[in-house]
Amino acid sequence: MTGSTALLTDHYELTMVQAALASGAAHRRSVFEVFARRLPDGRRYGVVAGTARLLDALADFRFSEEQIESLRERRVVDEPTLDWLAGYRFSGTITGYAEGEIQFPGSPVLVVEASFAEGVILETIALSILNHDSAIAAAASRMTGAAGERPCIEMGSRRTHEEAAVAAARAAYIAGFSTTSNLAAGQRYGVPTAGTAAHAFTLLHDTERAAFDAQVASLGSDTTLLVDTYDIPEGVRNAVAAAGTGLGAVRIDSGDLVVGAHAVREQLDALGARDTRIVVTSDLDEFAIATLRAAPVDMYGVGTSLVTGSGAPTAGMVYKLVAHEDKHGELIGVAKKSKDKASVAGRKYAMRRMSPDGVAQAEVIGLGERPSNDGDDRPLMVDLVVDGERVYKDDLDTARDRHAASRAQLPPAATQLSRGEPVIPTIYEDHA
Repeated sequence: MTGSTALLTDHYELTMVQAALASGAAHRRSVFEVFARRLPDGRRYGVVAGTARLLDALADFRFSEEQIESLRERRVVDEPTLDWLAGYRFSGTITGYAEGEIQFPGSPVLVVEASFAEGVILETIALSILNHDSAIAAAASRMTGAAGERPCIEMGSRRTHEEAAVAAARAAYIAGFSTTSNLAAGQRYGVPTAGTAAHAFTLLHDTERAAFDAQVASLGSDTTLLVDTYDIPEGVRNAVAAAGTGLGAVRIDSGDLVVGAHAVREQLDALGARDTRIVVTSDLDEFAIATLRAAPVDMYGVGTSLVTGSGAPTAGMVYKLVAHEDKHGELIGVAKKSKDKASVAGRKYAMRRMSPDGVAQAEVIGLGERPSNDGDDRPLMVDLVVDGERVYKDDLDTARDRHAASRAQLPPAATQLSRGEPVIPTIYEDHA
């Protein structure tokens, strides 16, 4: 994301600021929280992703002269509000879950402490980034969990918006995908990239064998040859003839992948290409990957299902005011009471209750103060921004390692793809 991010927001964020400035409430010390009331239907856990992208966007959340003039011309807000926006710089504190961490219903993924005006204006940018990236990471985690030790390749760029594709590749890498086809994700974030050829390359040449010969001559025998343009058995024979028994991999992109993988493995072995890997693609999701566990597949390429969250394109996170300063300067908790949309009042602190052998048992959330730690438990919240200055510096590989470690601490039922409740409960501790 480049340039100002200040207008990546909703109209009513600014009109709330205008009304609060006029009433005098804009400068009240306030606490906002990002959390999901529930996980997508049937999911056992969620994954936090997008935190660093949000902090990057926050650094660019400045209203330019051109943007201020645009707001003025369209009469979005009044002149006093425009003056305030022109000088906007976030000066508050943000804490939350580090990227890659597992989250559950009610988890305070992000806590923003600032004046009401400074905090409320960040609602849309925070939710748009966290909801998208966390949804992709949660889907990716289910896929890599189903794949086990077999690598997953992200290849969904052609199935979503061009910028969403970059963010999706980044989120997928955090959740365990090994590479992406998206070069922008490689350049911006250091996600490893990979790719060889599509059907168009084979169709360009007079014969399949000529296409394979050209690819091997250019990319070497360790390349991956796509063998299903015409006839798979013939494609496998042409692939081994072109690259020899040291051929790196073949890719199957159509048909019954379970049956096809077994047949291709048998054929490769018979041709002496016993170390040649088999890559499968073709509208895979976590369920298809789980089905393929018994097949001789070495790698999975996933596109559409990944970049659309595998049926859950948003993480369902909301951004709510949970406390504000009263006339005496004391923080008081506030909460919605709406049917099916109720929230819990008060500033939250989160901890994961662990068993003595290191298995997660509950998400424990303290209201107003940190929950009690029995000695085995793991605090979840870290400082992200302090007094307007970013302090969170984790790189992508750190987030990736965190996710692997956090997922490994969940009970075994977390990896089940069947519909069910969150794998651990959320418990609130009120010390008032």
